[in-house]
Amino acid sequence: LWGTALALIIAIPLALLGARNLAPPIIQIPIRRLLDILRSIPDLVVATIFLVAVGLSPFAGVMAIALNTGGVLGKLFAEAIEAIEPGPVEGVRATGATRLQEIVWGVLPQVAPLWTSYGLYRLESNSRSATVLGLIGAGGIGQVLFESLNSFFYAQVSAIVIVISFAVAGIDLLSQTIRSRLI
Repeated sequence: LWGTALALIIAIPLALLGARNLAPPIIQIPIRRLLDILRSIPDLVVATIFLVAVGLSPFAGVMAIALNTGGVLGKLFAEAIEAIEPGPVEGVRATGATRLQEIVWGVLPQVAPLWTSYGLYRLESNSRSATVLGLIGAGGIGQVLFESLNSFFYAQVSAIVIVISFAVAGIDLLSQTIRSRLI
């Protein structure tokens, strides 16, 4: 959850700065390259770097998920912005609105359903990734799973796998419900 929330905080401003129809090329092109870098480095590599920097802790996993997902969502959000209809933005501009008001009233209403769908999908994906990151010591349920496996507590391993499966299924059901209400 924290990794996805931080990723959204990273992705939204980068998407606005990385969209061709909102930012000039001098800003848009470097932002797109930054998004490329963020999403090209696997979260396992980022988690390993953070493990060295901060030690074995969930913070390393959160930051790995936040940076990788921030890059992915930033690219997807920017592409959604580039696909909007210009009419609503021009209508808001015609009222004498500021640039920020154009974005808030002309851009965001058009991209909000798609952004929400992307964000929920990445939350589902990150819930699975968090398990894997825990296996390398980045905290979370994956770390508990790894410790249980190493201790040969197979009943506990089974319980953890069942909890993970139900959690992923619950997140999927929740995201489907939210998506259906947005459309």
